[in-house]
Amino acid sequence: MAKIIDGKAIAAETRAKVAVEVKELRGRGVVPGLAVVLVGSDPASRTYVNNKEKACAAAGIHSEKYTLPESTGREELLDRICKLNRKKEVNGILVQFPLPKGLDERAVIETIDPQKDVDAFHPSNVGRILIGDYRFVPCTPAGIMELLRHESISVEGKSCVVVGRSNIVGKPMAMLLMHANGTVTICHSKTRNLTDVCARADILVAAVGKPKFVTADMVKPGAVVIDVGMDRDENGKLCGDVDFSRVEPVASRITPVPGGVGPMTIAMLLKNTVTAAKIQNGIPVQ
Repeated sequence: MAKIIDGKAIAAETRAKVAVEVKELRGRGVVPGLAVVLVGSDPASRTYVNNKEKACAAAGIHSEKYTLPESTGREELLDRICKLNRKKEVNGILVQFPLPKGLDERAVIETIDPQKDVDAFHPSNVGRILIGDYRFVPCTPAGIMELLRHESISVEGKSCVVVGRSNIVGKPMAMLLMHANGTVTICHSKTRNLTDVCARADILVAAVGKPKFVTADMVKPGAVVIDVGMDRDENGKLCGDVDFSRVEPVASRITPVPGGVGPMTIAMLLKNTVTAAKIQNGIPVQ
């Protein structure tokens, strides 16, 4: 049976380290600040935003929440972001996606000051990730790398397969694994012989958004399996992209859903906010 990678515990350690950093910064007169913008009333988005607010409070990070109605127009939203770009108390800006229909996510991302882009979605930050000269990394891939480091799982020289090519997870995940000297393959809906490709992976990252998509025959015995999915199965129960009960006996390490990658995402958001505060105040980032 695989060892379960406890993302909840590792995230708690990460958040505790962030809280220590925040305390040190406050001692120097710097209070890291995060602004979250929520448009509309999507229940899942509201839950995510509330969780981020609580996490900021626990770490000592100043947080501001801007809840805008579903009817908010493009110019009004972009104007709000521009004001936050200029606001000194705000080091990080996060606009909760998905946005209501009619609003342009790309325009929103490109309006955020790259130095305040704690989601690392701005083209400037994406380019930095590509060349390996980055300040921020999208929170989910960053969290996965933290899980691997914590578990002393070396990427160097390993065959790494990422299933999914989204801008949020798949593509930046591949770049980070490559920067860590992994040999990386990105799989997607057009990939031929997907099962065979996945079965060659020493490290398999499932980020496809389909419940229980990764089955036991797609996993090399002893592989490390990272499940990014947050799906619902046929009974409405929360599950991941990996068929956990069948894959666990095959893998050497595996992340559960819930309690695996998910908690790390918010922990890395806090870390990115602290990094942004340091950059904007001329404090070296280690």
